Amino acid sequence: QVQLVETGGGLAQAGGSLRLSCASSEHTFNNFAMAWFRQAPGKEREFVAAISWGGDITNSADSVKGRFIISRGSAKNTVHLQMNNLEPEDTAVYYCAARSTVRSGDITPRSLEYPYWGQGIQVTVSS
Repeated sequence: QVQLVETGGGLAQAGGSLRLSCASSEHTFNNFAMAWFRQAPGKEREFVAAISWGGDITNSADSVKGRFIISRGSAKNTVHLQMNNLEPEDTAVYYCAARSTVRSGDITPRSLEYPYWGQGIQVTVSS
Protein backbone atom coordinates (compact mmCIF):
# COMPACT_ATOMS: atom_id res chain seq x y z
CA GLN A 1 0.00 0.00 0.00
CA VAL A 2 1.44 3.35 -1.05
CA GLN A 3 1.49 5.91 1.74
CA LEU A 4 1.81 9.63 1.11
CA VAL A 5 2.70 12.19 3.77
CA GLU A 6 2.33 15.94 3.27
CA THR A 7 4.43 18.51 5.12
CA GLY A 8 4.95 22.24 5.02
CA GLY A 9 1.50 23.67 5.50
CA GLY A 10 0.60 26.42 7.90
CA LEU A 11 -0.32 30.06 8.04
CA ALA A 12 0.81 32.73 5.60
CA GLN A 13 -0.16 36.29 4.84
CA ALA A 14 -1.59 37.31 1.51
CA GLY A 15 1.24 37.82 -0.93
CA GLY A 16 3.46 35.41 0.96
CA SER A 17 4.78 31.97 0.09
CA LEU A 18 4.63 28.42 1.37
CA ARG A 19 6.18 25.22 0.13
CA LEU A 20 4.37 21.93 0.46
CA SER A 21 6.13 18.60 0.17
CA CYS A 22 4.80 15.09 -0.21
CA ALA A 23 6.87 12.00 0.40
CA SER A 24 5.96 8.48 -0.60
CA SER A 25 6.70 5.31 1.28
CA GLU A 26 7.68 3.72 -2.02
CA HIS A 27 11.39 3.94 -2.78
CA THR A 28 10.87 2.96 -6.41
CA PHE A 29 8.32 5.55 -7.40
CA ASN A 30 9.47 6.22 -10.92
CA ASN A 31 6.26 5.25 -12.71
CA PHE A 32 3.91 7.28 -10.54
CA ALA A 33 2.42 10.56 -11.66
CA MET A 34 1.61 12.84 -8.75
CA ALA A 35 -0.72 15.73 -8.13
CA TRP A 36 -2.01 18.22 -5.61
CA PHE A 37 -5.66 18.85 -4.90
CA ARG A 38 -7.30 21.13 -2.36
CA GLN A 39 -10.61 21.42 -0.57
CA ALA A 40 -11.87 24.59 1.00
CA PRO A 41 -14.63 24.56 3.66
CA GLY A 42 -18.00 23.97 2.08
CA LYS A 43 -16.52 23.34 -1.36
CA GLU A 44 -15.69 20.29 -3.41
CA ARG A 45 -12.16 19.03 -3.79
CA GLU A 46 -10.47 20.69 -6.75
CA PHE A 47 -7.41 20.05 -8.86
CA VAL A 48 -4.36 22.25 -8.25
CA ALA A 49 -1.44 20.79 -10.20
CA ALA A 50 -0.04 17.53 -11.56
CA ILE A 51 3.35 16.29 -12.69
CA SER A 52 4.45 13.31 -14.75
CA TRP A 53 6.67 10.64 -13.27
CA GLY A 54 9.59 11.98 -15.26
CA GLY A 55 8.95 15.48 -13.97
CA ASP A 56 9.02 16.94 -17.47
CA ILE A 57 5.30 17.46 -17.97
CA THR A 58 3.13 19.52 -15.64
CA ASN A 59 -0.36 20.92 -15.60
CA SER A 60 -2.01 23.33 -13.22
CA ALA A 61 -5.38 24.90 -12.63
CA ASP A 62 -6.00 28.35 -14.10
CA SER A 63 -6.53 29.75 -10.60
CA VAL A 64 -2.92 29.01 -9.62
CA LYS A 65 -1.08 29.41 -12.93
CA GLY A 66 1.85 31.76 -12.59
CA ARG A 67 1.79 31.48 -8.79
CA PHE A 68 2.18 27.77 -7.93
CA ILE A 69 4.94 25.51 -9.20
CA ILE A 70 4.88 21.73 -8.94
CA SER A 71 8.14 19.81 -9.06
CA ARG A 72 9.58 16.43 -8.18
CA GLY A 73 12.51 15.77 -5.91
CA SER A 74 15.65 14.17 -7.29
CA ALA A 75 14.70 10.86 -5.70
CA LYS A 76 11.38 10.95 -7.60
CA ASN A 77 9.43 9.74 -4.55
CA THR A 78 8.77 13.29 -3.43
CA VAL A 79 6.76 16.09 -4.95
CA HIS A 80 6.74 19.75 -3.99
CA LEU A 81 4.30 22.58 -4.46
CA GLN A 82 5.85 26.01 -4.27
CA MET A 83 3.04 28.47 -3.61
CA ASN A 84 3.83 32.13 -4.22
CA ASN A 85 1.75 35.27 -4.07
CA LEU A 86 -0.78 33.50 -1.90
CA GLU A 87 -4.35 34.74 -1.73
CA PRO A 88 -6.98 34.21 0.97
CA GLU A 89 -8.87 32.14 -1.60
CA ASP A 90 -6.01 29.60 -1.47
CA THR A 91 -7.04 28.67 2.06
CA ALA A 92 -7.86 24.97 2.02
CA VAL A 93 -6.73 21.52 3.02
CA TYR A 94 -4.20 20.42 0.42
CA TYR A 95 -3.91 16.77 -0.58
CA CYS A 96 -1.13 14.93 -2.34
CA ALA A 97 -2.21 12.17 -4.70
CA ALA A 98 -0.46 9.54 -6.82
CA ARG A 99 -1.29 7.12 -9.61
CA SER A 100 0.69 4.48 -11.43
CA THR A 101 1.17 5.24 -15.11
CA VAL A 102 2.35 3.35 -18.16
CA ARG A 103 3.25 6.33 -20.34
CA SER A 104 5.63 8.88 -18.91
CA GLY A 105 3.52 11.85 -20.00
CA ASP A 106 0.25 10.59 -18.61
CA ILE A 107 -1.13 13.17 -16.16
CA THR A 108 -4.73 14.00 -15.37
CA PRO A 109 -6.65 16.56 -13.30
CA ARG A 110 -9.40 14.05 -12.48
CA SER A 111 -9.32 13.11 -8.80
CA LEU A 112 -11.02 9.76 -9.45
CA GLU A 113 -7.95 8.66 -11.44
CA TYR A 114 -5.76 8.80 -8.32
CA PRO A 115 -6.02 5.78 -6.02
CA TYR A 116 -3.46 6.95 -3.47
CA TRP A 117 -3.95 9.98 -1.25
CA GLY A 118 -2.27 11.67 1.67
CA GLN A 119 -4.09 12.75 4.81
CA GLY A 120 -4.11 16.38 3.80
CA ILE A 121 -2.47 19.46 5.28
CA GLN A 122 -3.99 22.79 6.19
CA VAL A 123 -2.96 25.98 4.42
CA THR A 124 -4.43 29.22 5.75
CA VAL A 125 -3.84 32.57 4.08
CA SER A 126 -4.79 35.69 5.99
CA SER A 127 -5.68 38.96 4.30
